Amino acid sequence: MFRTALRNVSAHKARLSMTVLAVLLGVAFVTGTLVFTNTISRALEHSSAKGFDHVDVAVTPHYRDAEGDRVGRPAELTDAVLRDSGRVPGAASALGVVSGFTALADKDGDRLGDGFRSEGGNFEGAKDPRYPLVAGHAPRGADEVLIDRKTAERAGYRVGDTVRLSVDGPTLTPRVAGVFRTDDGNVAAGGSLALFDTATAQKLFGKPGTYDEIDVKAKPGVSEAALQAQLDRALPKDTVETTTARTLIDDQAETVAASMSGLKQLLLVFAGVALFVGTFIIANTFTMLVAQRTRELALMRAVGASRRQVTRSVLFEAFVVGVVAAAGGLAAGVGIGAGLRALMGTMDATVPDGPLVVTPGTVAAALAVGVLITMLAAWLPGRRAARIPPVAAMGSAHAPATARSLVLRNTLGALLAGGGVAVVLAATTMNGSAGQAPMALGAGLLIIGVFVLTPLLSRPLIAAAAPVLRVFGVAGGLARRNAVRNPRRTAATASALMIGLTLITGMTVVAGSLQKSIAEMASASLKADYVVSMANGNRLSPDVADKLRATEGVTASSPLRDATTRIDGRTEFVTGVTGSALGDLTDLRVEQGAFRVGGTQVVVDADTAKDRGWKAGSGFDVSFEDGAKRRFTVAGVYEGNELVHGLLLDNAALTPHLSDRSDMQVMVKTDGGASKAAKDRLAKALGDSPAVKIQDKDDISGEIAKMFTLMLNMVYGLLAMAVVVAVLGVVNTLAMSVFERSQEIGMLRAVGLDRRAVKRMVRLESLVISLFGAVLGIGLGVFFGWAAGQLVSTRMGTYQLVLPWARIGLFLLMAGAVGVLAALWPARRAARLDLLQAIKAE
Repeated sequence: MFRTALRNVSAHKARLSMTVLAVLLGVAFVTGTLVFTNTISRALEHSSAKGFDHVDVAVTPHYRDAEGDRVGRPAELTDAVLRDSGRVPGAASALGVVSGFTALADKDGDRLGDGFRSEGGNFEGAKDPRYPLVAGHAPRGADEVLIDRKTAERAGYRVGDTVRLSVDGPTLTPRVAGVFRTDDGNVAAGGSLALFDTATAQKLFGKPGTYDEIDVKAKPGVSEAALQAQLDRALPKDTVETTTARTLIDDQAETVAASMSGLKQLLLVFAGVALFVGTFIIANTFTMLVAQRTRELALMRAVGASRRQVTRSVLFEAFVVGVVAAAGGLAAGVGIGAGLRALMGTMDATVPDGPLVVTPGTVAAALAVGVLITMLAAWLPGRRAARIPPVAAMGSAHAPATARSLVLRNTLGALLAGGGVAVVLAATTMNGSAGQAPMALGAGLLIIGVFVLTPLLSRPLIAAAAPVLRVFGVAGGLARRNAVRNPRRTAATASALMIGLTLITGMTVVAGSLQKSIAEMASASLKADYVVSMANGNRLSPDVADKLRATEGVTASSPLRDATTRIDGRTEFVTGVTGSALGDLTDLRVEQGAFRVGGTQVVVDADTAKDRGWKAGSGFDVSFEDGAKRRFTVAGVYEGNELVHGLLLDNAALTPHLSDRSDMQVMVKTDGGASKAAKDRLAKALGDSPAVKIQDKDDISGEIAKMFTLMLNMVYGLLAMAVVVAVLGVVNTLAMSVFERSQEIGMLRAVGLDRRAVKRMVRLESLVISLFGAVLGIGLGVFFGWAAGQLVSTRMGTYQLVLPWARIGLFLLMAGAVGVLAALWPARRAARLDLLQAIKAE
């Protein structure tokens, strides 16, 4: 039986090639994901580990827990702690570290690198072991700065040039004193690093006389553990914490792994979609091969083969196909991983150098996925092959599906689809987070139910295309009949395309609706002409709000200043605003009381009020970080949104209790409204700082649109693999169908159907099957998009469904193009069949 199975694989190489290719692509996607993420993780881990070459134990501030109604604050690492650390018997040296966000501008004034990866720090003394100088000298005073070599090369800066930079708002223009080399992972990933002398860094980052960390190097022969024990004895435990370099490296490795896990899971989900689509092709292929070999299988049964042996022979064929596909997919996946890494090198998101990582787990995953998916998909066709009656098969009468089996299938499909719809509709009535799991369950049931019902749905939906197909004459009529001749085969072929389009359409509907809803939220809730914030999301210097308030043409402004407080024994984040200007800058709907902020009167959003049990007129005590207490009264309850929410109180009441006065953003209103001249005035007031973003409502909407467009393009790119696999399924089905209908095609040719009409018939059949799958996929996608939107609307009052008709039309056109392209080779093959040999074919 095994020799027979091997001969069958060898005899049907061409017919199995598309199945092998489909599995190969899915395995390559999985392997490429694992190789790419493992390679990036290993490179980042190695790069970050190099950063700890000059430290054996790190001393960091101890964060005191909040006690009672007092908000905890970290202790400070002073010069005294630095001196004590360096005097420990096992310490060779102790280095104070200061760091913070620093945005550098290129020579055109544009911000360099990614705002989240633009950092600054201190260069200690004439030589700092962490940062070897390659040119120039150490910075001397506030007018000099060092920049990393990669940034200098990228921007064209040299020693002696003047560079524009910003830490938290105001612009500085120091001279480049030198260029240094670094293994910092942020720099390797496309960011920048600027270094100042220690005193300047402490002043710029708001830490005068203190450090973020103290790095202690051990003397020769002293272990990390021994040095840590000595530091623990010498330093006060309620002030500092100590951590060995080994622990820091391990923690950094865990952080890198955690940051890469999200990307890995996302890519593997889409790889799973491609493999899931591939199962339809595998099952379809083996079903057709079994149907074409009914006489052979009957003969095997007649000479003594049991049903189990027949099933095993089919599964062994699938095993061989899976092994070949997995091996090819593994090789292709390694190439994909290398290609993705090279692609990142051409973008602004480069990664540290390092070898390509192919782990034993990656190899095992590739082989397991390829073989298991193929064998599981072939199991049902194998069982069907074993159940073919020998007598019926020897008579070339493949037993059709009985009425009982069709009724059972349709009943099961209707129950699954109906149950899925019911669960999804029930989930739409739940809260956003509570409804996610039921909706996912309902979506899965509905997709399975539609797949089971697809043979039943194929006849009426394909029949709806009859008026259009009549235009193509006899070829159109034959194409329609061929498409519904074997509903199960048509269903399996169309379902592969349906899955991909369901996901693509659903994502497009949700993304488009969210984009418009957030843009409308910005325009509806903001009266301010501009919102000023840091490019990386960090806090603004209080100087920014002061300079904007004094700018010509500014009629109202308010910084948004957040703080941590304690209310009724619970931590509560509050936002300080300029109460007198808030009414001119926002337009929030008031549900209770009045929108009035000032003195001891505050406003709170509806969600917070419900959680705390507050209403207009409620009073409560607030404990600030300095230990002071003050009683406030709720003047009004408003409808919050993603832009403005939480408890709002006047800055005059909040600021005196803050040790660090900084702002999240500043809202600004100008006398002439938003204009280029007004924006230029604001930018000039801030020294054209590269660290600051000045956005009007259109800019906010544009940024949102850009984010969603990027997300959608990424999704389209990832789902393209599933669509390619679906196309292979159409090609495979048509090619095998042409082989199966060779005699029929020969007879059609004999009675007058020319080669062109044969090609047209196959192409139209492919077009109809593809459009059938597209209609089902788009319909399901719109339904799921609507349902997901209902969950979102529970948290976003401005959410409204937006149907992207233009893109839906484009998806249909693309599905039609897929059908036409997939039919090119099968149609050509059908037209080139030898007429006499085709008529004699069995």
